[in-house]
Formats: sequence, C-alpha cells, structure tokens
Amino acid sequence: MQIFVYLIALAATVGLASGTTINGASYNSPSAGPSTAWFAGATSLPATQIASAAAAATKVPADASYILEAGGTAKATIKSDWANLSKGAAYVWVADMDVDCDGIDYKCKGNPDGQDQTNFGALAAYEAPWIVIPDKFASVNSGQLAGNNVAAVICDGKIFYAVFADTDGDSPEEIGEASWLLARTCFPDEDLNGNSGHTPADVTYIVFTGDDAVLPDSAINNNYVTDFDTLKSMGDEFMTDLVNSLGLSIDGNGSGGSSTTTIATGTNTASSPTSSSTGSSNITVTVEIDGVVRKFVPA
Repeated sequence: MQIFVYLIALAATVGLASGTTINGASYNSPSAGPSTAWFAGATSLPATQIASAAAAATKVPADASYILEAGGTAKATIKSDWANLSKGAAYVWVADMDVDCDGIDYKCKGNPDGQDQTNFGALAAYEAPWIVIPDKFASVNSGQLAGNNVAAVICDGKIFYAVFADTDGDSPEEIGEASWLLARTCFPDEDLNGNSGHTPADVTYIVFTGDDAVLPDSAINNNYVTDFDTLKSMGDEFMTDLVNSLGLSIDGNGSGGSSTTTIATGTNTASSPTSSSTGSSNITVTVEIDGVVRKFVPA
C-alpha cells in the first residue's frame, strides 16, 4: 500500500492525470496549452522507419499535388500506398509546416486574415493539435475523410497525434499546415506563428481513413479536444497497426515520440552473509519523461 501511494504521488509530480476529460478553455493559451505528453506517440514506435517508408511511397491518387506556399513552385504530393491496408490504412505526405489559426483563436500572432471557423466546428488552435488538408482532396475523398480523423505527424524525429480539422481553400490550394499548438510543439525554438512557418519540407503527415479513425464526439467538441487519452490511445493503436502492416520493427528503444511518460518498478533482494534472516527489499521506481530517465527509491 505504501508503494502504491508513493506511485500515485510520484505520478502527480510528473504531470500524470488520473482522469480523461479536461476543460479545454483552461488550456486555450498561446503559451500554456496542453502538455505535449498528452498527444505524443509511444516511444516504442519507430519514427525514423515510418518517415522513411512515407518518403518512399509512390502511388499518387487523383488531385493529390499542391504547392507548399503562395507564390511558390515547390509542391508536395499526397500518396495512397497505405490507403488500402487492412489495418492502419492512411494517406501520407511529406511537406513543410505552416501555422493555421482558424477557429476561435483566429486572431493569433501573424494571422490578420484568419477565419473564425474550422471545417467541423471552431476548434481552438492553441488547445487542439490538428492538421489541414487541401479542400479539393478532402472533398474528393470525403468517404474516407469524414472529419476529425486521427492523424499522426512526425517532426524532428518525434511522433505527435492530431485530428484532421480544417481544409485549405486558397486559390491555388496549399499543403503543409497545422494548428498553433501542433506546429509550436514540433518546432518549439522557431517561434512559429500565423506569418512564420517551418519552411523545410521534412514533416511527415499521416491521416488515418474510415469511420473507425474518427475521434468520437466524447473526446472532441466544437471548440476543444476534451479527452487526450482517447486521442493518444487511438493514435498509438493505428500507428502500431501501420507499423505491423508495413513490416517495420517496434524496438522499444525510444525511437518514436519522446514525450511518453512511463513508470516501472523493480525489486532487488539481498541476504545478509552473517544472518539467516530474510534480506532487505529495495524498490526502485524508474520514470521516463521526455526521454529523460530518473530513478527514485521510496522512503
């Protein structure tokens, strides 16, 4: 019992929550949004392998190529190699990452022409991790992309989960956009905002298809993601299915997202060389936070 209480207290100190539902408005801040650990991929997922597989995809569906920025000529193309997998089916592309602040945070820094709505509500760019898909592609594939589909982004070697929440209807349409929260989580040192994006086309976008891939209404409402546990668990499930379908290895050595928090315990028993009494039991609690391992010994 003492150890259990200790673990609960320790969990509280490292930011683990026992509940699943949050008040999104409490986290709707440009500088104090949800913890990245809430929507980070499991450390066992092979982020580098998945990104390499995405870059090697070759199948091009209809209406799949779009410019990266207004006035530019560089394009990214959505690929459908994974769209018909029995498990982990998804569309994938590699692009840059601009900031989308449509929705209730449309007045974010550097976003003078934002809209107060997103495609499936008025989601909060500061609180919800989301990606944007070109409007034409989303419309053509609406049967597979109903809206609020779970998505995964691989950026800077890490995996984060999001939802497909908005489309780009510019003329011409652009590709490679994410909410304020997701963009600044991916690249925290670049001061990304509505007028300043991450320009290298080195971000992998994966959006899962079908009704089963849609984040349920119990986990998202018109403005906020309310249950990050569901987003994270669905993301890990779909990414694991994808990895298995592609024949990649899950090595468990932290090659995926680096923000997953895990707690493990180990017991080491030693006996006294001069006594026949039972030895002492030393409990070591190991906690991994953002890739940093810390060990604690309960008093």
